[in-house]
Amino acid sequence: MLTMFSQALIARADSIAHHVETVFLFTKNDVRTTLIPVTIFALSAAPKHDPTRAWHAALWIWFHLLQFNIANQIQDPEEDRKNKPSRPIPAGRISVDSAADMRWVMVPVCLILSLWYGTQALLASTVFAALTIWYNELHGDKLGLSKNVLTAILYGCLEIGGTVAAGSRNSCIDEAGALAVALSSTVFATTLHAQDFKDEEGDRLTGRRTLPTMFPKAARLSMMVGIPLWSFGLSCVWKIDALSTTAFVVYGAFVGTRFVMYDTVGADKQSCKFYSLWYSLGHLLPGYWRFFYGV
Repeated sequence: MLTMFSQALIARADSIAHHVETVFLFTKNDVRTTLIPVTIFALSAAPKHDPTRAWHAALWIWFHLLQFNIANQIQDPEEDRKNKPSRPIPAGRISVDSAADMRWVMVPVCLILSLWYGTQALLASTVFAALTIWYNELHGDKLGLSKNVLTAILYGCLEIGGTVAAGSRNSCIDEAGALAVALSSTVFATTLHAQDFKDEEGDRLTGRRTLPTMFPKAARLSMMVGIPLWSFGLSCVWKIDALSTTAFVVYGAFVGTRFVMYDTVGADKQSCKFYSLWYSLGHLLPGYWRFFYGV
């Protein structure tokens, strides 16, 4: 009797672990590129942040990232079977219909979670849900410029909600935090095609229009020029010291130049990692300003 109970308990635990892993796999590829950078931003931009509330920011961001990723990954599972077979649907861990059910369940879940953190978080969640529909169900991602703008606004929603969640209870974003979100979203809108170079071949085959597929040479040159310029501009806005500014600009120039000098798929994947680090470093700058000049 005890043996049967133990076996049933182990089987149940294995099943739960399997489902938890499946849910995590929807967001696994965005942990480095989105979850970590936005959480860092939230902790830096929050006016009255409490380090012990870092998990609040990460949780809010992850739930909304999960909502978006499920909506995105049910759109074209056949493409994922060819290009990203480790994702939950092509890997056979969950059906498209079940994932679609999860996708719509996540909308009220995220709204209820946001309600706990106040009006600003709720508004960010509402806009995020609407733009997720525009991006995925209404195919707003099919045009390069539309994709960049929508992605940047979605990213800004994550930053707003995460920043509110990272603050003390019932806190709101102040002027410095709003400026940080505006700058971060603009930087992302003008540089996020750094993530598209590694998928350029697949995007051409599927007909997806991104800046690298439409303007391959200009898109790469924009990295070499834009990233160091943004490094300098952000350093000036947030009053970073001369030594740190120089280091940030030099690293930005290194990242941007890589996209021009090395254009293989493997090199683009590595350049994308360097870009993610650069973008994460930029997210620390509002925290520098708050520490030395803010309140």
